[in-house]
Amino acid sequence: MRQYELVAVLNSEEDQFRAGKQAVSELLARFKAADVKEEDMGDRPLAYSIRKKTRGHYMLYRMSFDPASIVAFERELKLAPSVLRHLMVKVED
Repeated sequence: MRQYELVAVLNSEEDQFRAGKQAVSELLARFKAADVKEEDMGDRPLAYSIRKKTRGHYMLYRMSFDPASIVAFERELKLAPSVLRHLMVKVED
């Protein structure tokens, strides 16, 4: 298990934000992420519109994750309709 950070830009509308946050949490549980810590970075304007949205709600997740599952996890995350963008990086020791 390695340490990773995930920044997800979710839809800023309240009901879609909750759905996106729930979808990310369920994906992390399904792919057996351990020691998940989440930090709400707030609602911010986007630099450019994504799917006709001009604002996004940023969430930061820190977790331990199996490197073999990263590709499948990111594929599932791309398909989540409430997740506008995401970036997952490995934390250097």
